[in-house]
Amino acid sequence: MQLISQNPTDEDFIQDPYKFYKNFVSTDGLYYWNEYNMPAVFDAAGQELLFKDKRFGREKLKNQSNNHEKHLKAFYHVESNSMLELEPPKHTRLRGLVLRAFTTRKINTIQPEIAALSYKLLDDLKSNNVDILKGFATQLPVIVIARLLGVPETMAQDLLSWSNDMVMMYQARRTKELEIKANSSTKEFVSFMEKYIEEKRYEPEDDLISHLIAAEQAGEKLTKDELISTCILLLNAGHEATVHTLGNGIKAILEHDKDRNYLSPKYINSTVEEILRYDPPLHMFTRYAYEDVIFRNHKFKCGDQVALVIGAAGRDERIWASPNKFDPFRQIKKNLSFGSGIHFCVGAPLARLELVTALPIIFKKFPNIKLLDKPIYSNLYHFHGLQKLNVSLQN
Repeated sequence: MQLISQNPTDEDFIQDPYKFYKNFVSTDGLYYWNEYNMPAVFDAAGQELLFKDKRFGREKLKNQSNNHEKHLKAFYHVESNSMLELEPPKHTRLRGLVLRAFTTRKINTIQPEIAALSYKLLDDLKSNNVDILKGFATQLPVIVIARLLGVPETMAQDLLSWSNDMVMMYQARRTKELEIKANSSTKEFVSFMEKYIEEKRYEPEDDLISHLIAAEQAGEKLTKDELISTCILLLNAGHEATVHTLGNGIKAILEHDKDRNYLSPKYINSTVEEILRYDPPLHMFTRYAYEDVIFRNHKFKCGDQVALVIGAAGRDERIWASPNKFDPFRQIKKNLSFGSGIHFCVGAPLARLELVTALPIIFKKFPNIKLLDKPIYSNLYHFHGLQKLNVSLQN
């Protein structure tokens, strides 16, 4: 297996990881990524195989699960009850409960609400020259998921702060200082959710938290810890990827702004899929081997990890012609930006709906919008999103 080296916090890599990926994405190989100390798969077909191979999974083995330092106790307690980190049968039960309330039909009913909120946030921009990432892209997803869950909008900024601190645990720049901050925010998040869930028990409404509580009380055996972890996961996952995709999408459109017809109802779905393929918000998942496995002539021992570099998969020239070209009119094909298999993102329909709704509104309201300076990506890997997105609205 070829040894490769790339520091994920290197500035050139942060700004353009695709230069690195192109060396490996069009081959059916495994590459040992030195900085991650594990094999990595870059091509789309190989990742699809691993996503669906039951011999690999997200959940740590029992002998790996209890080695966390005390300063991370709260964080890992929440994570231990999160369906993101679990496998069947526990994952199946939790995911089933969430999907019972988080249905595509239910989500689609809020499109008018997303549109109205988009117009309001754009109306609230106070200057002609603004950071649209901060003023719009960061605000829309957290308010939408808060409303769906039944959490007060007045808590949106607290939720955003806690969530941003927690997701730093999944980033290459992680340090002990950031770990302590993440654990502290986890405690605050849990404390808020405990109190709010108790209120919802006595005064339920037509929201996701109330439905999850009802399912627990109806004998589905959703524990208090599972309920809290599920709500935190949905709040974190319900906005993080959408913030980055909105920012990356606005940037891509402005940098390749030749034909606004791709924001029309006929093409907006293909435009959103192209954004997700071309510059996705998340670039890596990892999986554990649950038994000794041979994959692509490499023997994984039980407990070994493998990296699935989904940020590279969208640039696989064997799947997409001219993969480094942003082409919103490209025929829609499945991309791996939301994962695949049993861990396919439950929030994908909501994220797509927000993108399909919000992007045309931005460019309809501000048809002369343009970039003020070169957008800079933030040190977030394995997330991939901007620090800021300064634009002139020219309204």
